[in-house]
Amino acid sequence: MIPDQAKVLIAALSVATLYACASPTPRLDSSFGHAVNTAKMQQMINPDASANKDPVSGLGGVPARETIERYHDSFKAPPPTFEIIFGGTGGGR
Repeated sequence: MIPDQAKVLIAALSVATLYACASPTPRLDSSFGHAVNTAKMQQMINPDASANKDPVSGLGGVPARETIERYHDSFKAPPPTFEIIFGGTGGGR
């Protein structure tokens, strides 16, 4: 048989354990992520852009291809460097 003091201790520990599982901030938890989602929506120019099936206008095929080629070529070799000449600024190197 379990003594009465042990029963009270077991009951208290059971209640404490169940209380530890409860969320201490239900109001905060219910709105978790709203600020991030609001910021993303405010930064979006057109939320319905994925529904637009029209092609992008303003840039023709040849200029677009050349732009992409220049972009790809920029990774083949680093851009040329140049020396900066300080003329009469009074600062030494």
